[in-house]
Amino acid sequence: MDLSELRIFGRVAELGSFTRAADQLGMAKGRVSTVVQALEAKIGARLLQRTTRSVRLTPEGELFLVRCKELLTDAEQLQGMFQLAAGEIRGRVRIDMPSMFAQELIMPHLPALLAAHPQLDLGLSTNDRQVDMVREGFDALIRIGPLPDSDMVARPLGWLAMANLASPAYLAEHGTPHTLADLAGHRLVYHAGNLRNEEAALRCLVDGAPTVVPMRSALAVNNSAFMQSACLRGLGIMQAALPTNRRLLDSGQLVEVLPAFRRAPVPVTLLLPHRRHIAPRVDMVLNWIARVTRPSLLETPAPL
Repeated sequence: MDLSELRIFGRVAELGSFTRAADQLGMAKGRVSTVVQALEAKIGARLLQRTTRSVRLTPEGELFLVRCKELLTDAEQLQGMFQLAAGEIRGRVRIDMPSMFAQELIMPHLPALLAAHPQLDLGLSTNDRQVDMVREGFDALIRIGPLPDSDMVARPLGWLAMANLASPAYLAEHGTPHTLADLAGHRLVYHAGNLRNEEAALRCLVDGAPTVVPMRSALAVNNSAFMQSACLRGLGIMQAALPTNRRLLDSGQLVEVLPAFRRAPVPVTLLLPHRRHIAPRVDMVLNWIARVTRPSLLETPAPL
């Protein structure tokens, strides 16, 4: 087998489609299928489960894809070491991150990155759901909040300061709370990963101790951008990151309430697959992300 076969297999596995892979690779679909079949024959195992509607990795294919990426990374390090030494980033990088983090902290800096590195093929997935890094072909993930147990490699980026926010229209109708007891007359718009089980509550620090104040629910959502939109429309108070809402605070579209009762800062972490090497192009993009987001993050979890 050669590297071109591994690249073709990797693209089919990443996209879950022979047709899409062929389009991106500039090859005929039949040629892509033939290469993958020949690769399966060489290693003596079926790597992809094909149906009329989808293409999925078999258990053997999942294991092979991990090793395939390691080999391609090693080859890239050898082939691109001189270009990278000159500061050039080229090739494909795919990263998944929360939507508001991408919109407010990454997007403003993207034009300069892409202008400086025209050979970079950057793919950003922006949502608040959990993804399978290997199955979906991501080079790295950015996660906000506590991390579940996993074998992924974690690189801390910093901490996000949090705040209690509301729209001027909401405060004009319901009044501005000045104490935690005042929250009895207010409603909460909150982020809930599991919409069935999580209860509405404002979480804050009181004399340094974590405190939970139950509130009346206005709306539970599983998307941070939708939560922000609901808050802007006066549906309730929300707890959200200060940096991702800074523009709206500066413009007066949102107002901070109960500043003495902020939620504890939450960690921001880069997650990498548990393998020996990271492709140089990926490492350089991750270092760029760390650099451009640093001014917006706290170095420690100490509240402001």
